[in-house]
Amino acid sequence: MNTGIRIPDRRRPALPDRRWLALGAVLLATFMDLVDVTIVNVALPAIQRDLHAGTAAGQWMAAVYALGYALLLITGGRLGDIFGRRRVFLAGIAGFTIASVVAGAAVSPGMLIGARAAQGAFAGIMVPQALSVITVQFAPGRERTLAFSLYGGLLGVAQVSGPILGGLLTQHGLFGALGWRAIFYVNIPVGLVALAGAARWMDDSRAKPPPRLDPVGVVLISVASLLLMFPLVQGREYGWPWWSVALLVCTLPVLLLFAAYERRSASPLVPSQLFAQRSFTAGLILTLALFSGVAACFITLTWGLQFGLGWSPMRVALTGLAWPAGVACTAQFTHRHGHRHARRLVAAGTLIMAFGLAGLSVLTLMEGRDLTHWPLVPWLFVAGLGMGFALPILANAVISDVPHHSAGAASGVFNSITQLGGVLGVAAAGLLFFGAAKAPSTVTPDGTPRALAFSCFALLLAAALSGLLPRRIASDEPGELPFIDTVETPRRLDGRPR
Repeated sequence: MNTGIRIPDRRRPALPDRRWLALGAVLLATFMDLVDVTIVNVALPAIQRDLHAGTAAGQWMAAVYALGYALLLITGGRLGDIFGRRRVFLAGIAGFTIASVVAGAAVSPGMLIGARAAQGAFAGIMVPQALSVITVQFAPGRERTLAFSLYGGLLGVAQVSGPILGGLLTQHGLFGALGWRAIFYVNIPVGLVALAGAARWMDDSRAKPPPRLDPVGVVLISVASLLLMFPLVQGREYGWPWWSVALLVCTLPVLLLFAAYERRSASPLVPSQLFAQRSFTAGLILTLALFSGVAACFITLTWGLQFGLGWSPMRVALTGLAWPAGVACTAQFTHRHGHRHARRLVAAGTLIMAFGLAGLSVLTLMEGRDLTHWPLVPWLFVAGLGMGFALPILANAVISDVPHHSAGAASGVFNSITQLGGVLGVAAAGLLFFGAAKAPSTVTPDGTPRALAFSCFALLLAAALSGLLPRRIASDEPGELPFIDTVETPRRLDGRPR
């Protein structure tokens, strides 16, 4: 007799949770974006030779991506709150992939610069959705800690993957037939896989009720981002002329005008309530210091070893593999204990990183031109261990108290701070490393210890600020604060609640 009860087929293998599959697609796209920030640097000499580009055009090829990226990060996060994170993410990754095709097919410097600007702009729309997806779809506790650990580990690995992949693809892409164009064409299969995965598994969550886009706020924050980022990216290359300093000075009044307008706006681009939370505000400053130190370290080693000592790009990149190896060693520990000891892990991690970079600074000072790669490895490994403790839990600690209806805005602000930190780190390293020199071929490795000392100082500042983070993060485990979502419900592709 048919009772209407359906007995499950236990022979059928269990499928992975769709949330983790969606996260995999989002992280794949994020990795592609992070690698593209630095992948061009290694291939730039070959690009300039092939396209007959001058020094100024080469600088713009490397810099315009960061500018386009910074302009849309905060706006991109808010677009996800308004129109749905899945829809905005799909638009961003589709545009990024198309822009990569155009960049790979570039026949002139102007065409490549335009394509790189489009890549950065679409990345600014795409990347903020990653943290939003984690915040909205994973309950506090081990699930969310693991998701953030994967995201944080991805940041660390991507920092050193760009130069490695750039060297490999430029020299051996499709057996050398594509040359530098391979660094852009590789985004096509990666982008299509991420696009298909997100379209299939990603839930379409958004703020309830959805806020309206504030065009005046978009214009003001975009102008402020441009005034700040352009002189930081290009100032040293032009010898810090008066206009670069003037642009930096003008950033403050524009930001104040933006803040005043946002307080009166019915639908602010960045809700002021976000900054009323100590963990969010202090966490942003900590993040700025951490990413400044890390970016300054990586670019300093590239300049000091490649330009100063004449190492090949591949030798520099392979030596740097000790860093992600250290990150990998702490992944399991952070996953297990991150939500219980968030503050302690960030403090310990940033101190360990500072110790590793202090060792690098002293080593480069003592060895000078006699430096070889093996003495660098242990210090890079130690710095990687510290990053493995701090970075995977950092984003979770910074935005753990953010309401879900503001997850996109918070994600955009957090990603903007990481980008600004990277640019500040590179600018500070350039001042300390090059001094008055502009052309890398005219410099010596003498500036390496000074620039690495700045990285150490920035990480010590991050460690000092870690005391303002939450001691622990809310969890859904027995005996701990449960996760109750009363603000927003992620929905499946057919519109039904998940």
